Order: sequence, then C-alpha cells, then structure tokens
Amino acid sequence: MQRFSGLDLFLRALGRHQTWKPQWREPEPKAAYDAVIVGGGGHGLGAAYYLAKEFGLRNIAVLEKGWIGGGNTGRNTTIIRSNYLFDESAALYDHAVKLWEGLSQELNYNVMFSQRGVLMLAHNIHDIQSFKRHVHANRVNGVDNEWLTPEQVKEFCPALNVGPNMRYPILGGALQRRGGTARHDAVAWGYARAADALGVDIIQNCEVTAINRDAQGRVSGVETTRGPIRTTKVGVSAAGHTSVLMQMAGLRMPLESYPLQALVSEPVKPAFNCVVMSNTIHAYISQSDKGEMVIGAGTDAYTSYSQRGALHIATHTLDAICELVPMFRRLRMLRKWGGIVDVTPDRSPILAKLPVPGLYVNCGWGTGGFKATPGAGHLLAWTMAKDEPHPINAPFTLERFRDGRLIDEAAAAAVAH
Repeated sequence: MQRFSGLDLFLRALGRHQTWKPQWREPEPKAAYDAVIVGGGGHGLGAAYYLAKEFGLRNIAVLEKGWIGGGNTGRNTTIIRSNYLFDESAALYDHAVKLWEGLSQELNYNVMFSQRGVLMLAHNIHDIQSFKRHVHANRVNGVDNEWLTPEQVKEFCPALNVGPNMRYPILGGALQRRGGTARHDAVAWGYARAADALGVDIIQNCEVTAINRDAQGRVSGVETTRGPIRTTKVGVSAAGHTSVLMQMAGLRMPLESYPLQALVSEPVKPAFNCVVMSNTIHAYISQSDKGEMVIGAGTDAYTSYSQRGALHIATHTLDAICELVPMFRRLRMLRKWGGIVDVTPDRSPILAKLPVPGLYVNCGWGTGGFKATPGAGHLLAWTMAKDEPHPINAPFTLERFRDGRLIDEAAAAAVAH
C-alpha cells in the first residue's frame, strides 16, 4: 500500500499535489541551527523567510508539531485591515497591509489578496461616535478610512438591508478601501515554498518538548520528538501553545485562550463584493474565492481549548447575518469550525525579545493574527536577527504589563477580526 505523509495529504486536499511535490524537500533535523522557529503557521514561516532573505541567515529550521498551516492559519477570518485606533496598533497593522500589497509578487505565488474594502457598520449613536473617532485617528496616522452615510453604505454594498425596521438599523459605516481578504492556506504555502528555496529546513511532525538553557541562563537548544537541536536563537510563534512552551523556559505569560468560531455556506456565484463587520451584533461576512460566504462572530465568553465552541454563538451570528443580508436566508451551512486564540489583558500582541537571552516570542494576537501575518513575520525576523525590536514592535513588549504601558485595543477597536 502506498503511504502518504501529512504534507502529501494536505496538498492533495488542496488539489495542488502535482504543482508542489517536485519543489519540496523533506529534511531530517540537523544537530545545530543558527536559529529555530517554533510554529509552522504563517507567522513562523514568514519569520523564517525574512531571516533568510533580508538578514542572510540560511541555517534555519521551522519546527511544526503537526503539519504546515494546520493550526490557526487554517482557521481564521481571512480579513485584512489596519483601521485600529491607537498609534502603536495602526503602525503595526499598516506595516502588514503594505507588505500584503506586494506579497504575491514578493513570493512569486498568488496569495489571492483582494482589496475589496472592509466596511464596519454603525447601529447606534455610540457606534457612530466611536467609528468617526477611528476615522479621524486613522487619517492623522496616514491610514485610509472614511465615513459613509446609510445611503452610501447601500451604494457600496447593495446586498445590505438598510431599511428602518431592522432590530439593529444601519446608521452608517466606516470604510477602509485598502482592506480586504486573502487565501490563508496560500499565504502559508507561499512563505513555505519561498523559505524552502532559500535553504530553510521546514520540519513537520516535530514537537518541541523542552527549551534548554546553559549555565548563564541563555538558550542553548531545544528537545524535540525527533531529537535534540542546538541553537542560540529560538523564536516562538505557536498560537494556542505559547504558554506551554514558555513554561519550558521558566516564563509565565499573561495569556488566556478562547475558542473563536466561524463557518462557511455552500458555494454560490459572486454575490457579495466586500467585507462587512458589525461590532454591535458581533458578526462579519465576506465571500471567498470559492464562492462560500465566510461568516463568524466574536470570541466565546469563556476560556477553552475547544475547537468547536458553543452552538448558540453561531446561531445568534446567523440570525444577525440573515437580518443584515436577507437574500442569504436560504443558503445552507457547509461547515463550521473553531480556532484557539490567545489574548493578552489589553488584547494587543507581544512581539519581543524576552528576559531569557536568545528567546523571542510572537503571541497574543487574539483575533488579529491573520491580518498581521507578513508584518509579524518580518518584525519577528528583525528582532531575532538584531537582538532588538524594530521601532514598530518596540511598544509590544512583555514588560508593558509590569510597567502599565498598555495598548488597550480591547476597549477601542471594533470587532477585532
């Protein structure tokens, strides 16, 4: 009987096996590397790619305990935007958007980035005041955002119901035209292929079981299910597992894990031309390149490692979507899933070098991880290569929770997908 690796099965499921197989190496772990990235999602693969391309490191390994792109990278909203309120957040996410805009050309692989616009709906006076504040703050920071009246909302997205008899009537909206969507698995494999071509070892089914330190407390390597690896630089970018990995190095992280649910409908012809989000009803919707309506909600209200979540969350979200877009009431749900998101007390990420010399972390993105993918990968690579943060990620340290320098997007942002 012919046997297939996890990579083979994943690529066959994508229908790209014939394209990918000749271009892929299946390396065995070396005894030592200049740098090791723990986590084979979009962020980790992006960091490895930029370390190799921009900083000249070639002896790099990406260690993934499952298969490439099989974690949160494969379970996300696909939404890309940078219309965050605070200066630090706007700079971080707009750095990512700028990289998204040239990523297909950079990787020579179509990541299906579509700048179709992200429209955030206002349903009450508080929403109007909050979103107009966002619009003004974004413009000051050079980030595009504009306010639309209900009539302009209808013109931009004709499928929306802007009638007066809704439970939550649409009173306007904030539109970022540079926002949009991308294909999440394409991003992971685009970075994987490009990193592989630069000599990066991408090692699947290789779980890290310990982070070793020398007598001075510096990182000296990792223990894995495929043997020990020596290295002086370890970057951890493993959503849902960061706290466990950091405990191996004697660090306690300010993270909580929540399930985040989403679903897709049966595929239909092009019918929805943008991304629509609503904070008041906690729902978002867009149409994928395959024709499915991608629908999701906010995080569940309790901590959990479940990848299913509570059914009533999805039910309430669908009720809201059917009111916002009545023509979708007859669509059938194709599949539903849940991802695990790590959130910090201020709902902003930690992207920094740590008190343990040689240890770096990229975590706590909550629901903002996918849109940050190229920016997070690039900034993690910069921080590891130079052993100091880039000015953009300098505010996102672990020490900010000790010093009270919070970046509290939890209170400021709309639905944080």
